[in-house]
Amino acid sequence: MNMLAIQRQSIPVFIALLLITLRPAGAALPLSIDAQPLPSLAPMLKKTMPAVVNISTKTQIEVAEHPLLRDPFFRHFFEIPNMPRKQETTSLGSGVIIDAKNGYVITNNHVIDKADEISVTLHDGRQLKAKLVGTDPESDIAVIKVQPNNLIELPVANSDQLQVGDFAVAIGNPFGLGQTVTSGIISALGRSGLGIEGYEDFIQTDASINPGNSGGALVNLRGELIGINTAILAPSGGNVGIGFAIPSNMVVSIKDILVEHGEVKRGLLGISIQDLTPDLVQAFGLEQNRGAVITGVQPGSPAAKTGLEPGDIVLAVNGRPVKNSVDVRNAIGSMQIGDQVKIEVLHKGERLTRVANVAAPKIQQAEGKKIHPKLAGMILSTTLPNEPVEGVRIEKIHTASYAFQAGLRPGDIIVMANRRPVHNLDDLKAAADNNADLLLNIQRGEGAFFLMLR
Repeated sequence: MNMLAIQRQSIPVFIALLLITLRPAGAALPLSIDAQPLPSLAPMLKKTMPAVVNISTKTQIEVAEHPLLRDPFFRHFFEIPNMPRKQETTSLGSGVIIDAKNGYVITNNHVIDKADEISVTLHDGRQLKAKLVGTDPESDIAVIKVQPNNLIELPVANSDQLQVGDFAVAIGNPFGLGQTVTSGIISALGRSGLGIEGYEDFIQTDASINPGNSGGALVNLRGELIGINTAILAPSGGNVGIGFAIPSNMVVSIKDILVEHGEVKRGLLGISIQDLTPDLVQAFGLEQNRGAVITGVQPGSPAAKTGLEPGDIVLAVNGRPVKNSVDVRNAIGSMQIGDQVKIEVLHKGERLTRVANVAAPKIQQAEGKKIHPKLAGMILSTTLPNEPVEGVRIEKIHTASYAFQAGLRPGDIIVMANRRPVHNLDDLKAAADNNADLLLNIQRGEGAFFLMLR
């Protein structure tokens, strides 16, 4: 953004506000001051708004009904007419034309998720049918395609160059009202840990974002795409000035993969990482607190083969400096299986570059009854190295099983068994062997508890 231009414009804005306050009753507002027109976003929006579209979807969902209502005799006896077992639902959202030549439109995955029909309404009123190209639920990005007939695309800015305080403009279709523009600033960068998506590196803005804005554009004052509006923090159900957008660099990276492959096949490097704390910075004798420390390396993984070790400090991934563990996770998560990754690390005080190929995740699974009789009726799997909690996850559990009745649920992670740490299925089996009872330490969400299976 041209900060000099912003500074030049700030003085006339102040003078204009002063004139509004001091002007005599009935006097008209000036169209210019010192022969300079009053600043306005209108010229930029005239070029930008045609690239932002409204999206509507139709989805057929099955309607739950009582088993008796499926009995033809019961229906006939009580004269209940045959009712359709499917119901049509509709939803509204926004999208951005990012490739006019090929008709590619970016939106959020949750806008078009499970949709049977997708319709796109352009700025000039044209309605076009769209087909799905690919989706990535983990990043909440989807690509759809329309007929490339007289479309206008939005230029893309480098979101790595954004700064807190930069002006931002949100364009979308809030509440189905039609194309709407709101403005504000970038309030924060690199927001993560919100639990909204699997991969989070959000731009936070106070430009008003409301339901229906999802998938719309967040642009700078040059009319360049800096993010895709995705979510809001709304404790009271309305906009409170805290909105989140996916950075344009992540959007373009995922878009290219979806266009080529239709899906994102994420691999793993085989490391677990955590942020650097002031205590860790002091303990490792570091001069800066930027980076992430490797806390574990999976045996036989690409990370192990390339020489990465616990205690190594990750400084950069593929030449891009990292601030924290989220940066590392997002960088690896945006890569495909087989892609080469260069990890720059500080290893025992020496700056080194390790090169590895991202591999397909090896998810170990087992039936619970093969581990211990008290775990019958469930499917267990070892958590992946890049997940925040290490242990054995309950993937599925039968509601009639003893374990379910005792309180275990799908998604629970077993981190200890009979007071022994559990990192994988072998650890769980070793802890359970020759024990009639099982004392489990369970991680559920952000909480943890012990559970005795007798």
